[in-house]
Amino acid sequence: MATCETCGNDYDKAFTVVMGDRRGVFDSFECAAHAMAPVCAHCKCRILGHGVEDGSRIFCCANCARMAGHEQLVDRV
Repeated sequence: MATCETCGNDYDKAFTVVMGDRRGVFDSFECAAHAMAPVCAHCKCRILGHGVEDGSRIFCCANCARMAGHEQLVDRV
């Protein structure tokens, strides 16, 4: 069995997530998202979709980007 890196649960169905050079072992998608999903630079929510980016900053949506002063970012239409 493997131990979840987020909650510490020792689980026989744990899985490994590889994202670029990051790697983690988790017992659920919830724990994987908590550990690996990026955080919105404005509202601090976890970004589970594509989000919008401006350079090195990522936002959950264009509204958060605008609130942070990035007027040029728009949601996909």
